[in-house]
Amino acid sequence: MRTQLQSYSPDLSPARATDDRAALKNPQTSWDVLVIGGGITGVGVALDAASRGLSVALVESRDLAFGTSRYSSKLVHGGLRYLASGHLGIAWESAVERHHLMTSIAPHLVSPMAQVVPAYGAPAGVGRLASVRAAADGFLGSAIVGAGFAIGDLLRRGARTPAGVLGRPEHVSSAEVIAACPQVAPAGLHGGWRSFDGQLIDDARLVVAVARTAASHGAAICTRIRADDVTGSGAQLTDVDSGETFRVQARTVINATGVWAGTVDDSIHIRPSRGTHLVFDAATFGNPTAALTIPVPGHRSRFVFAMPQQLGRVYVGLSDEDAPGPIPDEPVPSENEIDYILDTLNTALATPVSRADVIGTYSGLRPLIEADGDTADLSREHAVGINATGLISVVGGKLTTYRKMAADAVDAAVTKGRLDAYPCVTESIPVIGAHGPRDPRLPASLLARYGGEARRVVDMATVSSPLAPIARGIDVTRAEIEFAITCEGAADADDILHRRTRIGLVEADAVRCRPAITHILDQLGAAHSA
Repeated sequence: MRTQLQSYSPDLSPARATDDRAALKNPQTSWDVLVIGGGITGVGVALDAASRGLSVALVESRDLAFGTSRYSSKLVHGGLRYLASGHLGIAWESAVERHHLMTSIAPHLVSPMAQVVPAYGAPAGVGRLASVRAAADGFLGSAIVGAGFAIGDLLRRGARTPAGVLGRPEHVSSAEVIAACPQVAPAGLHGGWRSFDGQLIDDARLVVAVARTAASHGAAICTRIRADDVTGSGAQLTDVDSGETFRVQARTVINATGVWAGTVDDSIHIRPSRGTHLVFDAATFGNPTAALTIPVPGHRSRFVFAMPQQLGRVYVGLSDEDAPGPIPDEPVPSENEIDYILDTLNTALATPVSRADVIGTYSGLRPLIEADGDTADLSREHAVGINATGLISVVGGKLTTYRKMAADAVDAAVTKGRLDAYPCVTESIPVIGAHGPRDPRLPASLLARYGGEARRVVDMATVSSPLAPIARGIDVTRAEIEFAITCEGAADADDILHRRTRIGLVEADAVRCRPAITHILDQLGAAHSA
């Protein structure tokens, strides 16, 4: 039943978690929508439904952003690559959703990222015929890249994203290419193209922000609750911590479990594709200010990106490899994928990199809808279906278009369950932290991750030296660790290392930081029990 919209606390505090669990276990509680899955699509569904005035509970068997949602390229992109394979619809949808994210929903978490594609001719010393052929190939490749960027800019303008938010593409000189990407190979360099796209400071942080915003609209966000025997009217739930099992009924149920969708609804067939990234110290690339974008030899629409990231890192990816079989909790890259990324990367570097330079790796599984053909060429369009029990499943898609996926899933729930709901308004709902004053005295890294809520992160801290780094050389403060526990639903050190921060992407950093994080967890646990 539709309720009057009201404000709730956005904090996923231990006390809130206890209350939400109690409501979930109470057979008298009435739910309009039960959401299965705590990735970006699931929390997007929870926010959409709650903001329409519906009663909502979300359950996740592990932690928020445990799966694919923390393993993306950290890009909110306009879908340019999909134009090359003829998927105009997903390219347009991506551009529109990027606009909403960068202007209304999460402008503090998504910033413009310059992408530089170097253009090469023939290096000095080759024969005349080889030189002519290389020059022709270089011109053709550069022309294709330039044309693609021009089409991408048409999508930007069509979506009404201001040039002040995302700059227009332009041809740049060799000096400008090298200034932005200092380790690019200078031999034969004839300038290049520079374009702009959206970059997330952290994909998992977006998930947490959307979940907290859903909580502020009244949604119950319950992690460590496993769902079994899921139907269109409820599910058998198990409290992972206590082992308690109970049945929950709901007027509608939405399966938003991504690559695990087929384990919840066996009528769904997902074809997972693994995308791998390598993590480097930014100094290895001369501390670049733009993403070096390298065409994969022999392909016109596939690229490897070397992207500057937070914590002084560069992430390089990505591969696209079939991943059949059981879905692992944490995918592991193959040796071939690592070689593929390094080999492509080294075609554009002055000094080749090797495995010795790699300080971390991560792999994510794309939840592609099963079809024939190469996974790299499959559409990233999403689909919403209803099985024989009435269970609604939303599958496919990608991080950039999560809001549209959620809206379509809730539309299906409203129709199927005959729910009395307000229209969808999520394109204009800012997530927690999107607005508010930015205190220039605070660390830039803190402002980048928390936006308008950064001052509150520090003011709420009870730990000593709240602005001190959690470990030398790591720009995550002690206050952020406490906030993750008291307000963002983190229950243990792994939640903090791998999902509230990205310290865990480099195992050596995780080892250094874990003792201090565990100490803060112990301190706060003692304080809560006192």
